[in-house]
Amino acid sequence: MRVHVDPDRCQGHTLCAMIAPEIFELSDIDGHATPVAEDVPDGFEAKVREAARSCPEQAITVSERVTSGSD
Repeated sequence: MRVHVDPDRCQGHTLCAMIAPEIFELSDIDGHATPVAEDVPDGFEAKVREAARSCPEQAITVSERVTSGSD
């Protein structure tokens, strides 16, 4: 799974970081969120989906990783 935060939509509500602090970090300047890494570690998928659903600005998008047949 991959996660992305749209910097133009994020308003710094910080809900994502409260739900999944291992995945989202907040800017010290404006509180806007960014993912620590776009690839979500195994075991954190449910938290990331909850964070995306909870975002008032719908700034978080979640997508499944695309794997090739050789993986």
